[in-house]
Amino acid sequence: MRTADRSGRRAVDRAGRRAADPSGRRAADPSVRRTAAHPVRRTPARSGLVAAALALLGAVAAAPPGAGDWTAAPAAGRPYAYLEGPAGSVLQDTLSVTNPGTAPLTVRLTGQGAPVSFAAPTVRVPARTRADVPFAVTVTADTPPGEHRGTVRASAAGREVRVDLRLRVSGPRLAALTVEDVRVDAATGDLRYTLVNRGTTVLAPRLAVHAEGLLGTLLDRPDRPLPLTLRPGERATRTEPWPDPPALDSVTVRLTATAPGAAPATARAEAAFAPGPAPAGAAGLLVAAAAGAGYAARRRGKTRTQPAPEAP
Repeated sequence: MRTADRSGRRAVDRAGRRAADPSGRRAADPSVRRTAAHPVRRTPARSGLVAAALALLGAVAAAPPGAGDWTAAPAAGRPYAYLEGPAGSVLQDTLSVTNPGTAPLTVRLTGQGAPVSFAAPTVRVPARTRADVPFAVTVTADTPPGEHRGTVRASAAGREVRVDLRLRVSGPRLAALTVEDVRVDAATGDLRYTLVNRGTTVLAPRLAVHAEGLLGTLLDRPDRPLPLTLRPGERATRTEPWPDPPALDSVTVRLTATAPGAAPATARAEAAFAPGPAPAGAAGLLVAAAAGAGYAARRRGKTRTQPAPEAP
């Protein structure tokens, strides 16, 4: 019968599997997939640690910011404060100070690099409040046109925040330089002079020196840059050394000052040099005599070169 045949085959298969596996364990069938996973059992101690960690993280996230988290920035979320106007004007802007902490905050306000002024040097910002503080920048009349930089500083709770201030002064750009008050020290030969910036731009001056005596050129220095810069309206008095001035001569010194964009400026001065401790009057007489001798020599040469008058 089929039933008996099937039963016999099952018995034979079972016997063969047992013979192949003496331990009596059922062999794993690779074609069968396990779809049910054993659930992980958590012990009460592990569950308590997880709950404590989650509670700690929630407490940190919910903690209010401290005093060190305050901010200062230009109004309307700008990256820097920008002001524009002509020289001689007063420009205004606003600084926003935010206090997210739980206690009031006292902030000290100052300016650097620009004439910044506030209504009060300190401002008290309540907790969880933003204060908009107006400030003004006074552009002086001698401020040259162009771009200028400064800084608005806010200090509180041991920390300082700096806000970049950019100022643009409108108006024509004019470069003008003069050299004034030229004097010659007859005792040392030093040349003293004053440079004045008469324009509206910052100047980097250069100087050339030339000196003429009775018999020709005594000093000729080409123009060279000077180690200074002049702001509009600024004056600088300087000394130009002359290590080997003449012992006996009447000298005319000419100084020529130049700067990029400015016309050359020239000034002259005269001096009489005499040897020894001779009084000033004697030195003047010696120089005058030398000058007269030179003039007479030139006159004699001119007379000899004139043609003779024709006979009637």
